[in-house]
Amino acid sequence: MIRTGNLSDVLALDAIARRVADELHASGVDQWSATYPGVKEFTQDVRRGALYVDEEDGVVAGSMSLLPENDPAYGAVPWVGHHALVMHRVMVDPSYRRRGIGNTLFAFAIALSRKAGADSLKVDTHPDNLRMRKLIEKYGFIHRGHLPLIYREGYELPLE
Repeated sequence: MIRTGNLSDVLALDAIARRVADELHASGVDQWSATYPGVKEFTQDVRRGALYVDEEDGVVAGSMSLLPENDPAYGAVPWVGHHALVMHRVMVDPSYRRRGIGNTLFAFAIALSRKAGADSLKVDTHPDNLRMRKLIEKYGFIHRGHLPLIYREGYELPLE
């Protein structure tokens, strides 16, 4: 079940982010760090009303944030949409993988973006994060190019 995140979720999300970052680093993907994303980012997302949490049997199992596009790094590639929402900090606790939670988060983000009147949904990931790239491409996102300021690959799903 996906619900709006709240401040009581922040510590659980920080713990999940550390497990995800450790797993990424162990597989050679230099994405995220020992502190990012963390309490600061999750708290800001809650305060913006942009944090969404997947809860399984009362346990936080994954999350994402959905924000209006405002990252200067996104100016490096040509996009189709001009009123976009952007998925940030998409993660699933490694112990909850292979249960469709990533799919649920993506489907939710697409539906919410359409409801909000966005003309596209954007997301980025590290070039070596093949699991995430596969999920992004599964939903029909189009690779728009490399974002050199943040060393990420940018993807877009036109919604019109």
